[in-house]
Amino acid sequence: MSRRTRTGMATATLAVAAAAMAGCTSTAPPAAAPGAPAAGGPITVKAADTACEVSATTAAAGKLTFSINNAGSKVTEFYLYATGDRIMGEVENIGPGLTRQLIVEVPDGGTYTTACKPGMVGDGIRAPFTITGTAAKSTDTNAQLADATTNYTRYISSQLDALVPKTQEFADDIKKGDVAAAKAVFPVARTYYERIEPVAESFGDIDPKLDGREDDERDPGVNWTGFHRLEKDLWVDGLKADSPAIADQLVTDVKDLQSRIPALKLTPAQLANGAKELLDEVATSKITGEEDRYSHTDLWDFKANVEGSQAAVASLRPVIDAKNPQLGPTLDKTFAAVDALLEGYRVGDGFKLYTDLTDADKKKMTEVVDALAEPVSQVAGVVTS
Repeated sequence: MSRRTRTGMATATLAVAAAAMAGCTSTAPPAAAPGAPAAGGPITVKAADTACEVSATTAAAGKLTFSINNAGSKVTEFYLYATGDRIMGEVENIGPGLTRQLIVEVPDGGTYTTACKPGMVGDGIRAPFTITGTAAKSTDTNAQLADATTNYTRYISSQLDALVPKTQEFADDIKKGDVAAAKAVFPVARTYYERIEPVAESFGDIDPKLDGREDDERDPGVNWTGFHRLEKDLWVDGLKADSPAIADQLVTDVKDLQSRIPALKLTPAQLANGAKELLDEVATSKITGEEDRYSHTDLWDFKANVEGSQAAVASLRPVIDAKNPQLGPTLDKTFAAVDALLEGYRVGDGFKLYTDLTDADKKKMTEVVDALAEPVSQVAGVVTS
């Protein structure tokens, strides 16, 4: 999990979050309205530690491109929200001095919200943003793009079909007090979750329950639950009187996530942006050891994030090959480099613990992930061109 929002805040459904991202035909008038972006250019965002300056306050429905420059001293994020903090699109891990691009598809007019999150915490620095007119989704007119979203939705379902019983096994071990068995299942269960983490994060009310960490911001009275609460119980504090109840709640929340998948309406750029978000997760919380800070099983999550990114890209591969034949082989090569490096840290069916890694190991991991992130960051632009 990368966002540190309060659990009472984000209630996005992915069906609406999927109103992000791809080429569209807008019914709004072509002339730029006051506050609209210049024709043909991106909407620029200057993010600072105390400000979020968006160059436009309105845009026509369809494909929107935001160019976010971090002029502050803290790593930041940028979001476009619909009503109720439904996530239309996001870009994370924008370091000081860096510029990142976000491509989203917004087919429906209405009032939306932009937000920068310096330090990647809290509700962010927000401002209203108006979308005018309506637009058709690219999946309605392009069979290859429609196939890509359908295939990736099947992948999501397959991961959840494995996550639910493995989480139940994890919960049963905790309720039996079998600490060794629960520790063995913990990184395996998380593998299925980490492969589809951007999907879960788009449901703003579920991800904090499943994957929140102890120091995350929460509304008053909201308890810490999920995988990491139980991780601390198992590796640090010992099982507590409420650990069985927390385990049962984890199973309930995983099943809740699974129940929302049939209503998914994904868009191609959401797949592409999700692939990049998973690599951001690796860079910000897996290579740093922040994610699984008690068990130190971060390399399991690292591997799962990369596999999830690769699955999203694979679904889009026919479109990538048709529009940019050079990009596909580069993606193959860089994904293979990450896989080869991780295999060097294999121990049986799992991986070395994070605490066994040297600074040189972490440097090599950072280098291969950075090399992969660059071509993956091009995919959204290619599939929406």
